[in-house]
Amino acid sequence: MSLHAEPLKVNYAYQQIADRIQEQILEGSLKPGEKLPGEMELAQMFGVTRSTVREGLRQLEQDGFVFRPSPRRLEVRLPAADQLSSRAGRAMALMKVTFRELWQVTMETEPLAAKLAVQRATEAEIAELQCIHDRLVAAKGDLDRTVQLDTQFHSAIAEYGKNRVLNLAREPIALLLFQGLTQIVQPVPQSYARQITAHGNILNAIRDRDADLASFWARKHIQDFWRGVCIAGLEDAPAIKNPKSLTT
Repeated sequence: MSLHAEPLKVNYAYQQIADRIQEQILEGSLKPGEKLPGEMELAQMFGVTRSTVREGLRQLEQDGFVFRPSPRRLEVRLPAADQLSSRAGRAMALMKVTFRELWQVTMETEPLAAKLAVQRATEAEIAELQCIHDRLVAAKGDLDRTVQLDTQFHSAIAEYGKNRVLNLAREPIALLLFQGLTQIVQPVPQSYARQITAHGNILNAIRDRDADLASFWARKHIQDFWRGVCIAGLEDAPAIKNPKSLTT
């Protein structure tokens, strides 16, 4: 058993337990698939109560670092990419990051994602992108559906570029920015039509395998989104009003 521990002498011991175990997972001394000791043994190792251990393990499960293949067995694992991006998105929402901050980064990530998709997307993936775009066109005027499909469209482009680092970096940022569309549509109702046009141009450039044009339209699309933010007077406003909406 490679887990090592020491008694804790701080408040919020459950979080400290979660942090210590997480650190050992990330540094590789605890490997994916390795079984963790039971609650009683962990309590003795860390010098805390079983209830404190239980709460720490619950935190680790929530963050995706451990899982239970059976009720009595707890194993190490690494979080999936969507869990990591969701966690980062919640952190940024709680920090009340602004439209300006998100836009500045997205102006770099989305053109790169489009360029990589040109180079690496399969014909089947491009066909799926067309289906997402068709659903977006059909949803014009339905705000919730539009936000969902807008996010799906951009996430698919990034996925088809097959760069995991870019996916992890851009996903929480783009999620917050595109969900901000709910604050823009009312003062800028033309957003629906402009979004459809931009997506169509990006899709066509990817289909034609034109990396420069795909990157150009992706940048133009995000710049146009920023103009909508400015018209709405939201440049330095939080992109997400209610961070709790990202907890599920």
